[in-house]
Amino acid sequence: MAALAEPTAFIIDCAAPKALAEFYQKVTGWEITHSDEDYAYLGEGPIQLAFQRVDGYRGPGWPDAAKHAHIDFKVADVETATKELLALGATRPEFQPGEGQWTVFADPEGHLFCLSAG
Repeated sequence: MAALAEPTAFIIDCAAPKALAEFYQKVTGWEITHSDEDYAYLGEGPIQLAFQRVDGYRGPGWPDAAKHAHIDFKVADVETATKELLALGATRPEFQPGEGQWTVFADPEGHLFCLSAG
């Protein structure tokens, strides 16, 4: 079956696009390719990670019955990555589903992401 569309970016609503892009730049190693007051983009590959400013933005709660999108990352060493992420401003919520298969974090604005060994 032929694809109907090709993804180009995963865009995350936030209060401070440049600051959040800088956080994820440190997480991914991707370069910031565009940044202004309203938008910031990371990466030059086929899919970019982007952030758009939303006035009055509030991060999602966790745990929360409402479904939210999140990003999964794989790392060589979860313990080392955890220490580095916490130093960058991520938080590790108390509620951790998955029986140790992954670790849930929140970025500085409260967006969830997970780490697993890979």
